[in-house]
Amino acid sequence: MSNTILVTGATGNVGSQVVQQLIASGITPRVAVRSMNKAESLKKAGAEPVEMDLDRPETIQPALAGVDKVFLVSPFVPNMVELTAILIEAAKRASVQHIVKLSALAQPGIALSKWHEKMENAIASSGIPFTFLRPNGFMQNFVNAMAGTIKADNAFYLNVGDGKVSFVDTRDIASVAVAALTTSGHEGQSYTITGSKALSHTQAAAILSQVLGRTINYVDVPDDSVRQGMQGAGMPEPIVNALLELYASYKAGLAAEISPVVEQVTGKTPISFEQFVQDYVEVWR
Repeated sequence: MSNTILVTGATGNVGSQVVQQLIASGITPRVAVRSMNKAESLKKAGAEPVEMDLDRPETIQPALAGVDKVFLVSPFVPNMVELTAILIEAAKRASVQHIVKLSALAQPGIALSKWHEKMENAIASSGIPFTFLRPNGFMQNFVNAMAGTIKADNAFYLNVGDGKVSFVDTRDIASVAVAALTTSGHEGQSYTITGSKALSHTQAAAILSQVLGRTINYVDVPDDSVRQGMQGAGMPEPIVNALLELYASYKAGLAAEISPVVEQVTGKTPISFEQFVQDYVEVWR
């Protein structure tokens, strides 16, 4: 049996952390990239880049050759279910032995959960052993999506009211993923992954303010404003609608669940929002 681990979404929020942690543990992961233009930096970091684009099915089977395990991040696009099905079929042909899939916190009734449920069902039906990771909202969204306005306006804008979210650091999600990829006993498991505390966005703003030494405000904006902003950024309508549903669930307090999985699987206490802000403080300076 091969010991090769293929990481998809290797330059994204979670995938990049999985790659870093695998390399730190002495493993050379094979990392899927849509273009080999990114190959050199990944090679220097200690990874083995391979070209794989789900929109070009001919690239998938060669990328999976000799692969034992896959960390699967489905692209956040309207046809993500169909693209993932193509990869699953290719994984079966390649005799992949374990798929660790990044899903999302299960919230019945919203499109995002329905899409991930379909993908999880397809993996379970494939006969390939699996582990499903279902994280809550990423702390790193305050870096990737909100840093610009936090720096420019000392504020960030969203339509989630006072609903609390048990935000989780992507480094913790990656730690659970690496454990599932490198140790036994995680097959057949579905892990809900959260931080250790649920915070409203107003409380998150207060922590940012305290650490940064200046007042950061959370501004609750109308749904229509958020929709217009996403549409203006060129997001496809199904993605816009899915995100608005997700934000509505935050507002309704449906994302405040606390799970012990990070500590149970990794033996470490989840990274707090305060520690996250300290670690990324220069981003908002």
